[in-house]
Amino acid sequence: MPKFMDSLPSAMAVFLGLSAVIVGFDLWTKAYAVAALQTEGVTYPVIADFFSFTLRYNHGAAFSFLYDAGGWQRWFFAIIAAVMSVVLTVWLTRTATTKRLESLGLALILGGALGNLYDRVTLGYVVDFIDFYYQQYHFPAFNIADCGITCGAALLIWDAIFGSGKSEKSEEPEHA
Repeated sequence: MPKFMDSLPSAMAVFLGLSAVIVGFDLWTKAYAVAALQTEGVTYPVIADFFSFTLRYNHGAAFSFLYDAGGWQRWFFAIIAAVMSVVLTVWLTRTATTKRLESLGLALILGGALGNLYDRVTLGYVVDFIDFYYQQYHFPAFNIADCGITCGAALLIWDAIFGSGKSEKSEEPEHA
């Protein structure tokens, strides 16, 4: 374990480790997709009429929003992702030991944000390759980082709606 993690609470280290795993898996799958698929836009069916791999270079944000804005969006979205990563890390440090579901959601979002941030800064675009569709209806291509962000956001929403709002650490029971 790296020296700086010795001073972190163990729960915090676990959640930061999960974020690192998401980043690593995301970058590995993107590199593999670029090497294996090679040509943008060519579809490689996996399950007919439902799922394929299609290499896409997303110069915009989610669902290619602002993809053709002239280039300024690269740094705009990179700055937003960097700022949000700092915010998520601070939030995670404040909740990791007491709110596990919330911390899990934050760790997944953080890993996804960092994975896509890396692409945006180093390549100028985000590599997408997972393609779900039905007949002529296509869901926009996405990647592992997007899965982390989506699953993390779903966990935060679930926790906000159905969570107790109290810390999950054992507390003294109230006496009547």
